[in-house]
Amino acid sequence: MSLHLSSMTLSHFRSHKRAVIDVDARPVALFGPNGAGKTNILEAVSLFSPGRGLRRASAEDMARRPEALGWKLTGVLHTLNQMHEIESVSENGAARQVRIDSKSASQTALGRIARVLWLIPSMDRLWIEGAEGRRRFLDRMVLSFEPGHAQTSLAYEKAMRQRNQLLKDMVRDANWYTALENQMAETGVAIHQGRQRALARLATAQANAETAFPVADLELTQTEGTMPDTVDDFREALEESRFRDISAGRTLVGPHRADVYGVYAAKGVPAKDCSTGEQKALLVSLILANGRALAEDFGTPPLLLLDEVAAHLDADRRAALYGEICALGAQAWMTGTGAELFKELGERAQMLEVMETNGVSEVRKI
Repeated sequence: MSLHLSSMTLSHFRSHKRAVIDVDARPVALFGPNGAGKTNILEAVSLFSPGRGLRRASAEDMARRPEALGWKLTGVLHTLNQMHEIESVSENGAARQVRIDSKSASQTALGRIARVLWLIPSMDRLWIEGAEGRRRFLDRMVLSFEPGHAQTSLAYEKAMRQRNQLLKDMVRDANWYTALENQMAETGVAIHQGRQRALARLATAQANAETAFPVADLELTQTEGTMPDTVDDFREALEESRFRDISAGRTLVGPHRADVYGVYAAKGVPAKDCSTGEQKALLVSLILANGRALAEDFGTPPLLLLDEVAAHLDADRRAALYGEICALGAQAWMTGTGAELFKELGERAQMLEVMETNGVSEVRKI
């Protein structure tokens, strides 16, 4: 059985006072004017995975205004021949609480039963802006393969924050650093190796696919220095870098300094120098490759969230994208301003119209 949602209810979430959505496993096309609440639905679906969702917003910011009472999402998730009832709740701005089949659960538990990938307009500048966005893009892919990656990253960041505080306080006693650097070495190398494995899986998935979208060659680089491959080497690098780090007031070596260098393979052109359309096509290609790799590794394709993706593709590319999504067997949630953007899908998809009246979003199945 493919991974899909069969129902979802939004209560006081963003612009939706109450929305009940019943769908089947086919792709879902959401259309309506800008500001109607289409992306809010995609954001709700993104919360069926660990983390802060596709907007990286706080739980408080997701609450419908002006009431700001909190919000609730419920859904029936089908995955690997099982069905789960999922509930996410935030009350009065508090962090969201997750329940799976009526039992309290961690967000990490969501990552073990579901995989969710997304492509949103803010990612269109991924290749030309800072390294942080590219690291986040890669880490979402790593997380799709290895749900424990999030906890490893949090442990690394916590240890690094504590070490950075010692550096800012100009502490020179080595004893203060040893335990923190041991933790950073273990988790940092795990992060680095997880990223390398993910890039290898993406490369294989792209090489083995027949696709209308360009292949992107990706390389993991460092914005400063080099990233050691072993725990012992990274521990030594941190120790040797202390004096320099004290001068800078922060840690200058590690996976937090990583970057992703992308190349349009067929042309040999760096992604940052490609046209806007080519950059978008490379992103689509990587999301599809990630989906194909997950279908093999996880046993079912992921949920795909594609916000306004059709607006930047011509009719041929749209038809190619829809064909690849359907061939993959993924339940893709896609948004666009008009139903005509999805006409190439025909009966292969289900259409939902999203409207807004007096500040309240409404969803209607066509």
